[in-house]
Amino acid sequence: MAEPPTFFADGVMEATVRHGVARLTLAVQDGSGKPAPTGLLVVPLAQLPTLAGSITRLLREVETKAREAQAQQKPEQAEALPEAPAAFRFEG
Repeated sequence: MAEPPTFFADGVMEATVRHGVARLTLAVQDGSGKPAPTGLLVVPLAQLPTLAGSITRLLREVETKAREAQAQQKPEQAEALPEAPAAFRFEG
């Protein structure tokens, strides 16, 4: 099976709902800091809560791992914000 396309996004440029379908224009900042479209995420409105829930669970997992990493640091290093692990798998 072919790899699905990969889109990098650091924001949402526009979000609309029409005919029961949510359309989110994903964006990246261009060289001048302005948003530029990078892809279109199209989700049936009935599935939007499931998708949002999965993203929320992923965020919570990242926050938990960052707190665990911070707790393992030496006290003098704990002042700086810890970075989340470089990679881990989340099955939503």
